[in-house]
Amino acid sequence: MGIGLGIFLMVVGAILSFTRLDNQIAGTNLDVVGYILMAGGLLALIFGTIQNRQRTHTSHTSVVERRNIDEGNVEHRVVEERRTDDNL
Repeated sequence: MGIGLGIFLMVVGAILSFTRLDNQIAGTNLDVVGYILMAGGLLALIFGTIQNRQRTHTSHTSVVERRNIDEGNVEHRVVEERRTDDNL
């Protein structure tokens, strides 16, 4: 969502800044609003890229607990598996 939002804000900001619209709608300078939207879009792109990069470099640990009860013999075993997903 961060990358898509960043691109959307940059496009809307560029339209407001670089097109020949009436610059004073309700006392607001649309050039400044456009530059602010483009800066916000750039920040959203940067943070979205950082989040996606952190998601791909995570490791997941799953704990599996198995209990076998056969004719009075009780076996209790806990297995910890560590898996790193580098394929994503």
